[in-house]
Amino acid sequence: MKQRLAILGSTGSIGVQTLDIVRETPSLFEVRVLTANRNWQRLAAQAREFDADTAVIADERYYGQLRDALAGTDVKVYAGEDAVAQVAAGGDTDVVVNALVGYAGLAPTVAALGAGKKLALANKESLVVGGEYVMRLAAEKRAPILPIDSEHSAIFQCLVGEQSPIRRLIITCSGGAFRDLPCEKLADVTVEQALRHPQWEMGAKITIDSSTLVNKGFEVIEAHWLFGTPVEKITVLLHPQSIVHSMVEFEDGAIKAQLGTPDMRMPISFALMYPRRATRPGERFDFMAHPQLTFAGVDRAKYPALEIACECLRRRGTAACTMNGANEVAVAAFLGRKCAWLDIVRAIEYALGRASFAAAPTLGDYAEANDEARRLAAEYLAL
Repeated sequence: MKQRLAILGSTGSIGVQTLDIVRETPSLFEVRVLTANRNWQRLAAQAREFDADTAVIADERYYGQLRDALAGTDVKVYAGEDAVAQVAAGGDTDVVVNALVGYAGLAPTVAALGAGKKLALANKESLVVGGEYVMRLAAEKRAPILPIDSEHSAIFQCLVGEQSPIRRLIITCSGGAFRDLPCEKLADVTVEQALRHPQWEMGAKITIDSSTLVNKGFEVIEAHWLFGTPVEKITVLLHPQSIVHSMVEFEDGAIKAQLGTPDMRMPISFALMYPRRATRPGERFDFMAHPQLTFAGVDRAKYPALEIACECLRRRGTAACTMNGANEVAVAAFLGRKCAWLDIVRAIEYALGRASFAAAPTLGDYAEANDEARRLAAEYLAL
C-alpha cells in the first residue's frame, strides 16, 4: 500500500529532493498535498506532475496565480499559513514531510503531530523553538518523528537496535563557507561568498546559517530534544569532507558512525521508508577517492553562535525561540545587503540581552517571544 504524503515546502531544496525520491519509487508513494511559500509556478508544475489533491500557497498574494495555473485540474487550491497547518493535520495523508524554513514550520509540526501523523522533519526550528512542547505532544499522540537533517539521521541510524546508554553524540560540521578564512577578514565578507558552501547545495537561509554556525548550534538543540541527550554529552567536530555525517560513542568506548556522500536524498529516503532502506540509483561511495578524513575542534571565538545556542538550551524556556527569531531577521537583512555578516550574531546577542523570558512557555508564549525577538533584531539593525 502506498504512503500518502503531504510535502510542506515542496519547492525548496528538501522538498524538491523528496519528490526525486517519489519519482525513483512511484510504487511506494502517493503525493496528496504540496505547499510552497511564494513559488506558485513550481508548485503548480509539481501539483500537475504528481496529480496532487491539494496545493497551498502560504503567501496569499499569489493565490490567484496558483488557482489560474491549476484551472482545469482537480487540484484544490488554498492560501495562507493557517491553511498550511490545516492540511498538515488533514485526514487524507499518512506522512507529513515538513521542509519549511524557520519559525513558520512550528504550527504545521504541531498540527501534524496533534493528528497523530508520522512526521519526517527537516524543519529544525520546530524543535529549536518549541522542542519541549513538540516532543511531549509526539509522545502523547504516539506520533513518530523521523529526522531528515543528515546529522540527526546519522545519529538515529547509529542508535537503531541499541539498548545501552550512550556516552556522547558527536555531530560533525563542515565549517561552512568561511572555515578557512581568518577571523580578521570576516568583517568584509559578501553575500556571494557566504552562499558558496564547500560541500552541500542548500537554500540560501540554511547556507548562511551554516556560515555562522547558527545552524550547528540549532542542531545541538535539535539533537537534545530528539534523543534526550544533555548538552554536556553533545560534541561538535569540524569535518571538512562531510563524509562522516555524525557519530555515537557508547559507554564501552565503541563509536558508531554513518558515512556517505553529501546527498540529502539518503536521509530523506531513510525517514520515509524506515525501517527499510531504499534501493537508490547512482554511483556508490568510493573510499579510494576519499583517502583521508580529518577532524578538528571548532574555533568558538570565530563562531560564537555555537556557544550561544548551547547556553539557550541550558536556559530552556523561550531562549532558543528568541535566538531563532533574531537570527531569521538578521539573515534576511544580510541577504538583502542591509547589514554585515558579523551583525547576524550581534543582533542575536542584542535580542537575547533584552528579551523577556518565559520558563514554561505555551504556544502563545512562543509566538510572543518570536515577535519580540524580530522587533529587537530589527531595532539593532536599524531596519
